[in-house]
Amino acid sequence: MAGQALFAGSPTPQLVARQFAFTEGPAVDRQGNIFFTDQPNDKIWKYDVAGKLSVFLSPSGRANGLYFDKKGNLLACADAQGQLWSISPDGKTKVLLDKVNGQQLNGPNDLWVSPLGGIFFTDPYYKRDYWPAARPAPIAEYVYYLAPGAKQPVAVETSLKKPNGLIGSPDGKLLYVADIGAGKTYRYRLGAKGELLDKQLFVAQGSDGMTLDEQGNVYLTGQGVTIYSPAGERLAHLDVPAAWTANLCFGGKELRTLFITASEAVYTVPMRVRGIR
Repeated sequence: MAGQALFAGSPTPQLVARQFAFTEGPAVDRQGNIFFTDQPNDKIWKYDVAGKLSVFLSPSGRANGLYFDKKGNLLACADAQGQLWSISPDGKTKVLLDKVNGQQLNGPNDLWVSPLGGIFFTDPYYKRDYWPAARPAPIAEYVYYLAPGAKQPVAVETSLKKPNGLIGSPDGKLLYVADIGAGKTYRYRLGAKGELLDKQLFVAQGSDGMTLDEQGNVYLTGQGVTIYSPAGERLAHLDVPAAWTANLCFGGKELRTLFITASEAVYTVPMRVRGIR
């Protein structure tokens, strides 16, 4: 599909609001409502299918990346204490993961829930000004897999410089991981126990957050949004009027609204293609 054919109208991002400190981690629920974080202000916001903005949770554990599980709980990379949280639809929080082998994580950044219920997440080190002075030294920056029902995750990718964004295919067969430190994005085949197999360089571009559409096209962020075909062919680039484009997802009732978190603002682009959940 040619790049222009992806868009339902103008590919120029339309401003929704500019009232945040730094937006991140958008995720869509079953109804098409979008949840995203304003990490410096310790809030998770909701952008509903009617276009209304409201605060869903505050404080939010300095949440970063978000993703919904099959039960409708919002899973969050809670950066304040290096945890993974599960947040029920009514805002009740539960800590899913606190430490790895007794060590505090650097700060879980992005996560994806596989169709089988396992959680893949990245744990890069980005020093935060809200961390206590006595916070432990950083540990190795890995990609982890937390199997359903498991109390401890397994490091499934240990060779990346600084893993950041990741997203999996809806059939659970592929995982894309961005090594933002090396400026590369890789594609893996997923094993039955969460193993990352057949590592392949997808494109020589890193990314903060990322998403996929129904065609299997990959959307990378950073300086705007760059869209690649499943074969790694560059299809389109969206200029976003912000210092940094952190993340994106598809939302709305038909999953045809591309929702972009970018620095102090959030934007939308109407799409012809649908997103995935």
